Amino acid sequence: MRAVGLGFHRPFSFRYTHSVILLALWLVLSHHPHTSVARPVQGRDRGAESPALQLSHKPLPLRTGIGSAHDGVATSSKEAQTFYDQGLAYLHSYVWLEAARSFNQALRLDPNLAMAHAQLAIAYTELNEPAASREALARAKALAPTASAHDRAHIDARVRQMAAESDASKLSAYRSALDAALAKYSQDEELLLARGQAESPDPAERGQGSVAGSIQFYDKALALAAAHFAAHHYLTHAYENTGRIDEALREGAAYARMAPDIPHARHMHGHDLRRVGKVDEAIEEFRAADALESAYFKAEAIPAEHDWHYQHNLDLLATTYQYVGQMKEAEPLLKASFAMASPLVVQELSKRAWTVFLRARGRVDEALAAARVMAAHRSPVVSAAGHVEAGRALLLQGKFQAATEEANAALRLMRSAPQGAGLVATPLEALQGEFFLRTGQHEKGRAMLEEVTRAVRAAPGPDAWTHATFEIEAIARAARDAGDWNLAGWAARQMIEHDARYAGAHYALALVARHEGDEKTAHAELALAGQYWTNADADLPELQTIRGIRP
Repeated sequence: MRAVGLGFHRPFSFRYTHSVILLALWLVLSHHPHTSVARPVQGRDRGAESPALQLSHKPLPLRTGIGSAHDGVATSSKEAQTFYDQGLAYLHSYVWLEAARSFNQALRLDPNLAMAHAQLAIAYTELNEPAASREALARAKALAPTASAHDRAHIDARVRQMAAESDASKLSAYRSALDAALAKYSQDEELLLARGQAESPDPAERGQGSVAGSIQFYDKALALAAAHFAAHHYLTHAYENTGRIDEALREGAAYARMAPDIPHARHMHGHDLRRVGKVDEAIEEFRAADALESAYFKAEAIPAEHDWHYQHNLDLLATTYQYVGQMKEAEPLLKASFAMASPLVVQELSKRAWTVFLRARGRVDEALAAARVMAAHRSPVVSAAGHVEAGRALLLQGKFQAATEEANAALRLMRSAPQGAGLVATPLEALQGEFFLRTGQHEKGRAMLEEVTRAVRAAPGPDAWTHATFEIEAIARAARDAGDWNLAGWAARQMIEHDARYAGAHYALALVARHEGDEKTAHAELALAGQYWTNADADLPELQTIRGIRP
């Protein structure tokens, strides 16, 4: 990384390579952060524990509708095995708190069940309880000598995985441990699933970032246990990340069918329904996930902030409404998500969807106010993102010096937190490019914004795909405002290449065609925009423009 230049009126010297930007985007958009919770030692004062840890010890019943999972572990208690399997099912669907509750229930029935402690290490990591995670893993290691050979192989792999999460250079040792275990237990579904996840370059991978190399392992796991859903779940991610959307849709449908009461299963299916143009069906899946989560919070008296997925699904539902022009449905959801606190940096970064929405609707003062809230965040990464969003709002107000100051504040924060700085690199580059564009430096601005467009389009995963749509739309809007109609046309065509079903892309291309005097193309594109906005708000301003332009 080059040295950081703080001046905004000259080209930034803070520039990430294209590959680093893509890696950062992949990490933020296709991987949910981890945290941990482990079973406290006997006699600990539960009142001194965090709310998440206290909830993790709350008893729960056996449940249906969550999908099947099974791994025979060393316990003489059939009931402990059943709760262990329930924890495993929840773990494979990222329902971290219920996984922890299930494993702790298994431990109440069999305190010496080493594998339950090993799995708690993952659940607690994802619940943002790293100390508890380390304690759970230590208890698993202490009990390992009396466990079965099968359990010892799994515990050893878990130990190596957790070591790699702290030191990525140990990832190869983790993969080797899994390979050695598979050489002995070739029919072990859980080892195959773990090996598929380990193909990712991220040692903390839980399946969201599965790559092409993961697929062979998931296929083998599925062949071994056709009644289990986990391989379908992870195959959905792998196919999404490799652009094989039809196959992702098939696997996601299977996952939703096999685990109908799991919000993430319904949500995943919604991802891919949207990608193939079945937007109304996607909305229904996101709404189903929201209803399941809301009912769970009420029945179990669980605060929403303890379930990362609730806010994530809310964001996807809202942006899907935005996509079809139903801004009145999107707005309260985005506003509610923005107001909801999250312990996860990635979720806090996602709050920029609210500022993006407000800027797109021309509500610049509100966008700036929301950006100020983000800029005041305790995390330097989230704060940097807030300053970037504030800078983009200030550009719309023509306050270029103030935008400069916001950009430089973001740069300083990014230098203070280099490990997370890449998460803000592309938004910052978009701010820089738009600044150049709006201050008459069109060549510089155009080059940077074209690079941003290529970066966001190349980022894998369904969340990145949605983000790219609205980012390129913002670039097209900025280009029109700055009078750079060549860039505006290029951005509109990029939107259509990215998603030809998005009404906003056709609307943007129609405006360019009209400016160029090509009324035939303008009318054709406006007709398509109107078609895709069939269910949009009746008073959507873009529709009013269409009615005013079309003969």
